[in-house]
Amino acid sequence: MKIRLSDHFTYGKLMRFCAAPIIMMVFTSVYGVVNGLFVSNFVGKIPFAAINLVMPFIMILGGVGFMIGTGGSALVAKTLGEGDKDKANRCFTMMVNFTVISGIIFSAAGIIFIRPIALALGATPAMLNDCVAYGRTVLLFNTAYMLQNVFQTFLTTAEKPKLGLLTTIAAGLTNTALDALFIVGFGQGVAGAALATGLSQCIGGLLPLIYFLRPNTSLLRLTKTRLEFTALLKACTNGASELMTNISGSLASMVYNMQLLKFAGENGVAAYGVLMYVQFIFIAVYIGYTIGTAPVISYHYGAENHSELKNMLKKSMFLMGAAGVTMMALAQLLATPLGKIFVGYDAELFEITRRAFKLFSFSFILAGFNVFSSSFFTALSNGVVSAAISFLRTLVFQMLSVLILPYFFGFDGIWWAISAAEIFAFCISVISLFAKRKKYHY
Repeated sequence: MKIRLSDHFTYGKLMRFCAAPIIMMVFTSVYGVVNGLFVSNFVGKIPFAAINLVMPFIMILGGVGFMIGTGGSALVAKTLGEGDKDKANRCFTMMVNFTVISGIIFSAAGIIFIRPIALALGATPAMLNDCVAYGRTVLLFNTAYMLQNVFQTFLTTAEKPKLGLLTTIAAGLTNTALDALFIVGFGQGVAGAALATGLSQCIGGLLPLIYFLRPNTSLLRLTKTRLEFTALLKACTNGASELMTNISGSLASMVYNMQLLKFAGENGVAAYGVLMYVQFIFIAVYIGYTIGTAPVISYHYGAENHSELKNMLKKSMFLMGAAGVTMMALAQLLATPLGKIFVGYDAELFEITRRAFKLFSFSFILAGFNVFSSSFFTALSNGVVSAAISFLRTLVFQMLSVLILPYFFGFDGIWWAISAAEIFAFCISVISLFAKRKKYHY
């Protein structure tokens, strides 16, 4: 039986509805990991470090898609809850149009300035050419990447999460096959990895576009619209927390890389790259869950169904806590085998990576709670609180921790930094949820 946004959600129904977006995000992360595996094992640790050095900048540009998708879907789902489907379709179309226009602009700017940006990020002479080759190639496809990020959220809002999953699987298989072809078969190095990623993003971004352009059985379709600046500004402001998460996380990654270059050189950056690839898989579970729950929360907020808001918050808090403990334990168990898979060819790099992941893994306990709290306020159209949680968690707390803790704990302090940041962010999340409970009646 089809699950609708208007339903009452039990644990079973909640997990069934969120299963597709969770698997979708995990699969997205897995094919990113496969990309890193090919580069690390078939191209080398310095090109691998180069990709990871320039990746935060690329993520910032693509993060605009997350901003439009999350903020826009909250507005569209709320409008659907209010019973105005035509307005919801117009808003949806406007978000897609804005994504295409901004994607083209960001692509052009990124391609032009990638070399000075790589130098500013601390690229060594050995890394610079690989940074530029990867960045310029992958940024050619930035518009498709942004659309992919937008549609990942809107497909759930349209009650078509399984379509989002199938699209992501198709993109992931394309990326994996092309990685093998371009990197191993043709020996194209980091440029081949970037080309494989870009072409797979075309699958993820353009297939949903075609679906929504045609008559379909979902809640949404692309239609004629005009620019409604107020609605666009509201969506972008509300989704700013997700953009802030990308920007803040990317800036924090830049600081991590600079600290690691100082403490451990290119090996430190490569080890951090492994952590980031694997962290994507774990955090993807939380992000997938929020993609599934956010439209439900927005719908019931628009419908003024306060009891269902309480129900969603209560059940989500329990699930995030259980998932956090499970993921921490799993990360501890997988530290050694994952280290061997990525960098087993280099004993020193493997040992750095293994120890780093064991220390890093404690951050997963509270990460889910903080990710959901930020998403919860986005779904309630409170972008200010959502952005504050994201900004403090991913920039202020992480950046201060990674700069300060090494003075007390040496090299290990860099790996403890994210756990410290999650603890402080947890306090902010609890305070925010408590302070706003009467306003939203949850």
